[in-house]
Amino acid sequence: MRSRFSTFLTLFLLMANTLSACSTGPAVSAPSGPRVLAAESFLADIAQNIAGDHLTIDTLIPLGSDPHAYELTPRDAARLSDADLLLINGSGFESWLAPALNTLPGTVTVVEAARGLPFAAARPGDPHFWLDPISAIQYVNNIRDALIKLDPQNKADYAANASQYTQKLQDLDAWVRQQVAVIPAPERLLLTNHESLGYYADRYGFTVIGTILESASTGAAPSAEHLAKLVDLIRASRAKAIFLETGANPELAQTLAAETGIRVVTDLQTHSITPPGGVAPTYLKMIEWNTLTIVKALQP
Repeated sequence: MRSRFSTFLTLFLLMANTLSACSTGPAVSAPSGPRVLAAESFLADIAQNIAGDHLTIDTLIPLGSDPHAYELTPRDAARLSDADLLLINGSGFESWLAPALNTLPGTVTVVEAARGLPFAAARPGDPHFWLDPISAIQYVNNIRDALIKLDPQNKADYAANASQYTQKLQDLDAWVRQQVAVIPAPERLLLTNHESLGYYADRYGFTVIGTILESASTGAAPSAEHLAKLVDLIRASRAKAIFLETGANPELAQTLAAETGIRVVTDLQTHSITPPGGVAPTYLKMIEWNTLTIVKALQP
């Protein structure tokens, strides 16, 4: 009996060693520092500029995905639960995330980057504050404070990085104003896919004359009456272009273009930065790209 037991034990240990040898590479240790997750890529980029080398900011939503209609995966749920700090835009932008937020463990701190920014009276419910770089300074302040609370030993660096990035936003604002100045004020007309460029328009003297979708979300569907009114509006205003974010369905815009002769621009980067080799690999480059695209379409 003892001999059989010894043989069984030897075989068991041999199998265990074999399985260990067949494992995929060495064991991966857990991250040593606090884990920070940002809902959107533009938010992660802003946060990374403040975090510097102290923290790595991960992004929840893949590059190029529409954050208005994103659906969480089981892996996303695990990443949310594992985070120490979750950065979201807030102001109702991530409504799809609300059920998951209600079930997060108490170890996860959730911070709204847009906290403190009021909705404009003319734009109730529009959460696209980040497309105005001066409003994005409030994002920087909120993220800085959140990182300092999470990792107080690096407070001085977070404060310094936030100050430097704020200066970059102010420089960007001056650059945008310079670019936009070539467009005569009466011709600064924006027709967009959905309500997204309102705060950008307010900052730089544009007028949003209409939207294809009657909402700040991409999930709405326009009525035939609304589209007919847009045709009349385009003809009356002599607007030059309809601006769509990358990934938006262009069919309705193309229908309006066929009816009115208006140009359709399909490559604004409004909700996501691009991969490193793309046109907008950072938040700052996103605003630059959108500005150059708008100016090119509207300039005399």
